[in-house]
Amino acid sequence: MPFSVEFNPPRDAAAEARLWRAAREFECLHPAFASVTYGAGGSTRERTARVTGQLARETTLLTVAHLTAVGHSVAELRSIMGAYADAGIRNILALRGDPPGDVLGDWVRHPEGLEYAEQLVSMVRGLGDFHVGVASFPQGHHRSPDLDSDTRFLIAKLRAGAEYSITQMFFEVDHYLRLRDRVAAADPIEGAKPIIPELMPITSLRTVERAEELSGRPLPRHLVARLEKAAGNDPEGNRDAVRAVGIEIATEIGQRLIDEGAPCLHFITLNFAKATTEVLTNLGYRVAPASAPA
Repeated sequence: MPFSVEFNPPRDAAAEARLWRAAREFECLHPAFASVTYGAGGSTRERTARVTGQLARETTLLTVAHLTAVGHSVAELRSIMGAYADAGIRNILALRGDPPGDVLGDWVRHPEGLEYAEQLVSMVRGLGDFHVGVASFPQGHHRSPDLDSDTRFLIAKLRAGAEYSITQMFFEVDHYLRLRDRVAAADPIEGAKPIIPELMPITSLRTVERAEELSGRPLPRHLVARLEKAAGNDPEGNRDAVRAVGIEIATEIGQRLIDEGAPCLHFITLNFAKATTEVLTNLGYRVAPASAPA
């Protein structure tokens, strides 16, 4: 089964060096693609465009650029797409995006922008020969009134021209399987398009909070209990033990997804390669040592 990885735009020089170390390590593992996130409200727009372009030009990674509608006019979105095209990027993950500051706050359309992700998909497809993916939500997006509505929204994005979706992070595989079944039942044609599950290995108690922030959902209590048991009474959280359990959990989730026929495993890396590489090793992927950075 193929796998893919997700990077975040670095905030400083040290973080950028870390991203490039991870990118070079992942190059040796030949992921299906590498995506680069886009800050809430487009807060990392310039950095995202630069790093994404560099990854496309300077590595062998097939690069997928995130693009969000929030906070941008149509003219700005077209300009961003022009920059991506100039960098040779033809793969876009089209997202409505979260409001800057408070991701749970009110979503306000730019006066000259787009309201829905399906409109963004249509715009990107109309600009040229681009491949487009979208987001999907195993437990439903927090703005959707119910799961049936959420399913309709995903199908609308697929009908607009999206070729696949990448899920929001989850920790219960059954949520992913139910999403897949809902889409296939509602529209067998669109339901045949790949739904790629997103995973993030938990490496410390702090990343539990990060995982809950990114997924928008609390971790299942039974998983938190395993992590807390590993931490014990150590005031520092017994990082090695917690990390080992986090890798174990991610491996269990990944193996079940493989067994259930998921098309690809998409890893949130936080710009580190080690944890993802350990999970891949546990799952039987061939992992070779990285070459020296260019």
